[in-house]
Amino acid sequence: MKIIVFGASRGVGLKVVEQALDAGHTATAFVRSPEKFGVKHTNLTVFKGDSMDAAAVEEAIAGHEVVISALGPTRPPVARMMEISAKNIVAGMKKHGVRRLVSTTGAGVRQPEDKPKFADHLIGFLLNLLAKDVVLDSAENVKIIKASDLDWTIARYPRLIDGAHTRKYRVGYIGPDSGTQLSRADGADFVLKELTERMWLKKLPLISY
Repeated sequence: MKIIVFGASRGVGLKVVEQALDAGHTATAFVRSPEKFGVKHTNLTVFKGDSMDAAAVEEAIAGHEVVISALGPTRPPVARMMEISAKNIVAGMKKHGVRRLVSTTGAGVRQPEDKPKFADHLIGFLLNLLAKDVVLDSAENVKIIKASDLDWTIARYPRLIDGAHTRKYRVGYIGPDSGTQLSRADGADFVLKELTERMWLKKLPLISY
C-alpha cells in the first residue's frame, strides 16, 4: 500500500512508519522538520509540511491509498491544532478520492460504549483538570472525522510507553478488563492491521494491555 502518515516524527507515528516499511509498504512521512527525521529507506518519502496548512496537506495526500493520522498535542500546545489538522486531512482525502483513514486519540475521549472503572474516572478527572484544552481539541478532532463520509477508524490509547512490540493487546472499550497503558510499538501494530482488516470501521476502540 501507499501510506501517508501525519505525526510521523515521533511516538506512534514514527513506529507506524518503521513497521510499514518493514512490512513492504511504500510510506510518506509528513513532518515539519525533515532534517530531524532519522529514518532512511528506499520506499520512504519525507514530505515537509505543517498539518495546519491546508494546501500542504492536500498536496501531500495526492497519490496515496490510505491515510494515517497519529497527530498529538505539541509542546508548547498549539491552539486547535488537532481540530484544524483533522479538517485539512478530511478535505485533502475528499479532494483526491482517498477513502481509508485510521486516526489516533487519547482514552480521555469517551464513547457511549465505555464503562469506566474508578481508575478511569480518576484519570479522566486529572486530564480535564490539567490538560482541558488538549482534551477539548482531541474531541473536536474526533467529531470532524466522525462527521465525514470516509471509511474511518479512530484508535484510542491509554498512557503510551516505550515498550516492546508484543502484538498482544486488548481491543474493545473502556471497562473492567481494559488496561491503562500500551507500548507505542503495539499502538502502531493495531493501526497497520486495522488498515486492511477493517474490523473497527467507523468505531473508536480502546487498545490497551
